[in-house]
Amino acid sequence: MKKVHFVLVKLLQFVVFAVFTFAVLAYFGALVLLPLDAVTILVKLMGVVGIHGVIGALIAIPAVGYLCMMVYKTPGLCDMIIETGLDLIKTGKAKVDAFNPIADAVKG
Repeated sequence: MKKVHFVLVKLLQFVVFAVFTFAVLAYFGALVLLPLDAVTILVKLMGVVGIHGVIGALIAIPAVGYLCMMVYKTPGLCDMIIETGLDLIKTGKAKVDAFNPIADAVKG
């Protein structure tokens, strides 16, 4: 019966690891995809206005680049965004490591 409990604890540990891994990948993936999505939306918006897609992209890419530069130059904002992701990583590691004493106690 101890092996069953040990396997269950390790299974739950893996599930927590998978959830936090997904959360971290989603967070940093959103940071990468957000500017790309803004370019796409601006190109489509310019297409509605009547500007061709290539010309719209030539306008949208520098505009989004400028917005990204403004976010980068805002004091503390970029550091806070990265720090939030790193805190998510630290929290996930702490929660996964919290299962080890439980597994050792169950293993006997």
